Amino acid sequence: MTETLSGGCQCGRVRYEASVDSFDAYWCHCRMCQKATGGIAAAFVEIQAGNVKWLSAPDWYESSPVARRPFCAKCGTPLGFAWKDGTGAADLTVGSFDDPARFRPVAHAGAEGINESWIDTRDLPRHYTADTQSVVERWEAAGLEVPE
Repeated sequence: MTETLSGGCQCGRVRYEASVDSFDAYWCHCRMCQKATGGIAAAFVEIQAGNVKWLSAPDWYESSPVARRPFCAKCGTPLGFAWKDGTGAADLTVGSFDDPARFRPVAHAGAEGINESWIDTRDLPRHYTADTQSVVERWEAAGLEVPE
């Protein structure tokens, strides 16, 4: 069953709607995705061609001779991946969806770049933002509550 989901960048300048056929997602560990996101991997949802409607246009950069990536030039949010020739499916970053919790990882791509020590982190201590006093104080000083 296809659902239309919304998403966008952190500052809200770039917004999209995507027709999603599945809640399956994947991690890409290739060095390009690591560099493009600044993380150990990129979490993506594959979207079939023509199933993304940009409500406000993203900026694009050519990340390689074969690929380009949408992002927001104002806040820097990485929004996805597309083949430069415009063929095939595209990807949207899981974290850019308004409700990313609906997706689940089902595969690893770019496995040659996996940093194994980052894969299973369930035994690490967990610190919640709203319980971190230095963060709370800064939000309060700005006259705001800690966002979710």
